[in-house]
Order: sequence, then structure tokens, then C-alpha cells
Amino acid sequence: MAAPFDLRFDCGRICLDLMATTGRSAERLAGPEHLAAWLVGSGVVPGSAQLGAVDRGWVVRFRMLRELLRRVVHDELRGRAAEADLRLLNAAATAAVPPARAVRAEDGALVRAFTGPPDCAGLLAAVARDAIGMLTDAAERGRLRQCEGESCTLVYLDTSRGRRRRWCSSEVCGNRERVARHRRRATRGADGAVAEAKAQAVGGAPVAGVR
Repeated sequence: MAAPFDLRFDCGRICLDLMATTGRSAERLAGPEHLAAWLVGSGVVPGSAQLGAVDRGWVVRFRMLRELLRRVVHDELRGRAAEADLRLLNAAATAAVPPARAVRAEDGALVRAFTGPPDCAGLLAAVARDAIGMLTDAAERGRLRQCEGESCTLVYLDTSRGRRRRWCSSEVCGNRERVARHRRRATRGADGAVAEAKAQAVGGAPVAGVR
């Protein structure tokens, strides 16, 4: 089943999933309901959390963190993030993360629950700490990949066998690439047929530049 609001949770880390809420001119954190759905879907908050306090102010702050993450992660992939951005990321991580406890669900399974309604700063800190953990783990950094899809800016963790994953999603960017490759082959085939027809039209003499 598709995630609500076309949200994606397949990039391998919470911070990368937040970065995936924008791209290709699409804004997936358009309002409080979108952010609430992302917070639950990404696992930042348990499904039982009370999110009535989520408002436009929260959306703005999460978008700002998303842009900061985009700069830091992409700059680190290319070489080195700006020290000013690292200070901002570290500052975002200092707020107290909402305390959680293990409780029994109706089916008897243990599930995570917050002890009270979470605040925006604490949830931002949880995402910022996830990014810090990823960037300071050499193994995780080595699996970071930029999607090879045309005009796609998503970054993901490559956990595939052989580390040969090329796209953020085989069903999305991978399928676009396969369709484009098929069209290129079809175009080349059509061009060859046209050239052959032209050669036959002049009595079978080869057309200049065509073999």
C-alpha cells in the first residue's frame, strides 16, 4: 500500500527519509497532517503518540532541518560540510528527546509509547541525532549513495549485496531509466529503418554517412 501523501520510508535512515520529503519540485510536507503522517511512518514517534500540537510552525521547523540535512549530507558526499552547518546540526540535537517506555499492546506485544505529548524541539533532536550517528559511523558513510536517476537528488544507504544499487528506488527511478533505455533503443531502430528506406529509394546506393 502506498504511504499517505506519497511519503517514502525506504532510504535507510530517518534523516534520509526526511530529505526524501522533497524533490522533483514536489513538497510532501505541505501541512501539519503531512508532517504528522511522516513522524509516525518514519518511526520518530509511535503510532499512539498524541500529535495534536503539530501545526504550521512545526512544519516550518522540520523543513528548515530538512534543508540543513540536505546541505550537510550532500556536502559530505562531495567532500566536506561547512563548519557553520555542522554547528547548526549539533545545536538541533541538543534538545531532550521525548522519553519512551515499553507497554503492552492489546495483542500482548511490547510497543513503544511516549510518557506524554512530544514537543517539536525534541522530535527535531531525534532526527538530528540520527544524522549525526550516520555521518560519524564509517561503515554507514561508506554505504551512502546519490541516486543515479535523472534529476533525482535523493540519497540512500546501499545495503544491497555487492553494494551495486544505483537508484533510490527500483520501482521509481529504476523504472524510469528502464523506460528511457527502451525508448532510446526504439528510436535508434527507427532511425536505422528510415536510413535503409532512403538507401533503397535511390536504387540501393548507400546513403552518405549511413552504413
